[in-house]
Amino acid sequence: MDVIEVEVFNKLFASIAEEMGIVLARSAFSPNIKERRDFSCALFDRRGELVAQAAHIPVHLGAMPRSLEAILADLTLGPGDVAIANDPFRGGSHLPDITVARAVCDPAGAPLFYVVNRAHHADVGGSAPGSMGLAATIAEEGVCIPPTLLVHQGEPNRAFLDHFLARVKNPAERERDLRAQTAALSRGQARLADLVAKYSAPRLVAVIEGLKAYAERLMRHAIAELPDGVYHYTDFLDDDGVGRHPVPIALTLTITGETAIADFSASADQVASPLNTVAPVALSATLYAFQCLMGEGYPINHGSCRPIRLITRPGSIVDARPPAAVAAGNVETSQRLVDVLFGALAQAAPQRIPAASCGSMNNVAIAGPHPESGHYAYYETIGGGMGGRPQAPGLSGVHTHMTNTMNTPIEALEHAYPLRVEHYGLNRGSGGRGKWQGGEGIVRSYRFLAEAEVALLTERRRLAPYGLAGGGSGGRGENVLIREGKRQRLPGKVNLTAQAGDLLRVKTPGGGGWGEEE
Repeated sequence: MDVIEVEVFNKLFASIAEEMGIVLARSAFSPNIKERRDFSCALFDRRGELVAQAAHIPVHLGAMPRSLEAILADLTLGPGDVAIANDPFRGGSHLPDITVARAVCDPAGAPLFYVVNRAHHADVGGSAPGSMGLAATIAEEGVCIPPTLLVHQGEPNRAFLDHFLARVKNPAERERDLRAQTAALSRGQARLADLVAKYSAPRLVAVIEGLKAYAERLMRHAIAELPDGVYHYTDFLDDDGVGRHPVPIALTLTITGETAIADFSASADQVASPLNTVAPVALSATLYAFQCLMGEGYPINHGSCRPIRLITRPGSIVDARPPAAVAAGNVETSQRLVDVLFGALAQAAPQRIPAASCGSMNNVAIAGPHPESGHYAYYETIGGGMGGRPQAPGLSGVHTHMTNTMNTPIEALEHAYPLRVEHYGLNRGSGGRGKWQGGEGIVRSYRFLAEAEVALLTERRRLAPYGLAGGGSGGRGENVLIREGKRQRLPGKVNLTAQAGDLLRVKTPGGGGWGEEE
């Protein structure tokens, strides 16, 4: 295959994944999936190896191959079958991220491809709003789904669905969002069937192997441009939410020729809170950091992962063991993993790596009674400041690194829930100073029109995002509850009950600055 042919097929496969995402967004019911686009879609070959992905969410996509691997270890997917799973200890990320997979089969019923998507559901049971609060064990976080048939030979698995829906707060919304996920799989299946009819299965198998080899060569070249060496970097989570702070994430990065080894073994032990993450999420962060070195437009598939090796220590905060809680590991610890990886890479390529971005997904989950559905569960993440870059300032008010979602439109939020957004703007002055200033964070204020349960999982409230090359740190975030005119500063991680009339103000961090001010 020549380069032009590789690029054409790569764009073709990626466009199918993108089209799956369009169907999912347009079919979903919850604002978190429909408006914020908190989902990801990808295509895999018959061996379960990644072929192409849409430009969706890095923390989903890097871990998705492990989830499909777990599904295929337990189930044989035939025509009309759809599998479902969310177990973080078997390739998942955290419980709200539900993965569904479907085989694209030949006339004899043998799989040729797998189409897969992962979407963050606003609630999967558990004790906290949005299944995203402080918890000590995964049992407190919601329903854990091992690889299971959601649809068998075209018929829904009502026994599974009835069991699952009985344990969530808004069963109608959950079932409709699952239907949207399966609709997206159907679109991917149809498009791949069209390709098989046009090019033949043997031709596409050869194309895919060529694509993976090409992606591997590109990644090896990118790594080879870095100086050989051993680079160390440690950064910290503010705290674990239950009394321990700070919590170190430590990396030894070894670059040797065309290969890289990221060793996080020296990181802290797993904690008694949901800041733990699982190894597939650590892998997602590692792959993302190296993919950033490649620039835009190159293939991302199984081949691009081959030159990179991850080492973790089982029982650590980056490779937690059951029954650890993991809800915040996927959203907060993953961001710190990127900060640590970039901190190490900045030693190898100081003129290419940006300062730290806001370092938090700034998670807000709210739940309470609803006059129509009986109960609502709302979840969103809030953007922040991007770190200053070697040739440009950081962007303000954006989602960065392991998240690639959108901020929820105020109109959608207020239409669906008893909430009012009274302020939404930039957190002025939060960008780190430097030759290239860090981007500014966001201020978002929620007025509660009725009593509600609230969970906040946020970072960079104690320890600021770092600057690079002499640039200043980004501004820290802040969470404040205002009740009857009295202002109460909240911890970064907290579960609380808000009363009607309360105002919750979330200020997100800015990005660090890059370079000394001139």
